[in-house]
Amino acid sequence: MTIIIHHANENQGTDIKANKNQPLSHADYPRDSIDWLTRLIGFDTVSRHSNLALIEDVQAYCEQLGLTVDLTFNEAKNKANLFVTVPAGKNADEVNHGLVLSGHTDVVPVDGQDWSSEPFTATIRGNKLYGRGACDMKGFVACALNLLPQAVKLSNAGQLRRPLHLALSFDEEVGCLGAPLLLADLKARDITPDYCIVGEPTNMAMVVAHKGIAVYRCRVHGKSAHSSLTAQGVNAISYASRLISYVDTLAEEISQRDDNDGMFDVPYSTLSVGTIQGGTATNIVPNLCEFTFDYRNLPHMTQDDIVAPIEAKVAELSAQMQARAADTGIELQQLEAVPAMTDSDSAELQALIAALTGDDERHKVAYATEGGQFTNSGIPTIICGPGSIEQAHKADEYVELSEIKRCDGFLQKLLGSCTVATADK
Repeated sequence: MTIIIHHANENQGTDIKANKNQPLSHADYPRDSIDWLTRLIGFDTVSRHSNLALIEDVQAYCEQLGLTVDLTFNEAKNKANLFVTVPAGKNADEVNHGLVLSGHTDVVPVDGQDWSSEPFTATIRGNKLYGRGACDMKGFVACALNLLPQAVKLSNAGQLRRPLHLALSFDEEVGCLGAPLLLADLKARDITPDYCIVGEPTNMAMVVAHKGIAVYRCRVHGKSAHSSLTAQGVNAISYASRLISYVDTLAEEISQRDDNDGMFDVPYSTLSVGTIQGGTATNIVPNLCEFTFDYRNLPHMTQDDIVAPIEAKVAELSAQMQARAADTGIELQQLEAVPAMTDSDSAELQALIAALTGDDERHKVAYATEGGQFTNSGIPTIICGPGSIEQAHKADEYVELSEIKRCDGFLQKLLGSCTVATADK
């Protein structure tokens, strides 16, 4: 596989090719974060595919730096998380604590999208680098990988006061499935990091909290009949519409709660029906209707705030249906659950990030990340990374080169805060 970078204006440029077929050697190390990002984009790590080629590439790089890599696999063994630690110096005051830089390796599909250039070939046009994952979130991973050699040098010199960890996960885009396995492995190994920074795209602003997300599927089982004999059937679509109407009413109610949080870009928890299908023909009373909805909750709210009333409505409607036909009713199934990220324990980390960036502003967002899983594991976490979430998941996804430079500078300062020299000042 080759990686092509176009260096020029928006319309044309010169190709620079880097062979990615061979394992990394010292001579082949990417020279900087842009080179790393170029290399990472070249791996097609859409969630339906394996991420092992990328993980094995990073593993080889880390091992050549003298680091020990730990992998945790999914059940099929075709995907893996990677965790690697740059240890603190011999006289450091911390051993199994330290700071985690966290990123996911999977990306969303490009199917049906109209790209101006090959999505899995990094392409620079003007001041932007295009490619799937450029901002979400291989840009941050590239910057973190570029930092490792310097961290290793400080560690070998005994100047690293606390460990620096790198955590790379799989399947974040399809329900944050990999991170729980990684965190369980850390717990089993008695590794308890002090802090975590998840490098999702925030334009290098500090995000201190985000909503959780839960996705549900509802199946309404009715009874078929000819449409001229509706009394003999139970219309699944009609009962589904009643439940959907209730979900919409509940959504309006929770948007008006007194404990909403104005710091969030959407200051209340939301409920939204996303898909629906049912029926076979207009002249048949439908026996099945299925719809899905998601719930994005503020950190202080739980799934019970909406599940309990919805389950009560399901029971009410099911009783009405079964009074007409015994084998009817409604099923409610949870498909995904990603916890919210709270800011309750991250005051020290927030103060550190504010001092390093010179920006004291805190943000809270509606989208979910793996940050909630880290905070649920007792690891204070913030979100901060290069690029804009507005570019994520779109055709011609890009990250501005200046954002990568800003992230490099931020991580340099962060590494400095972990050194003995900084601690002694």
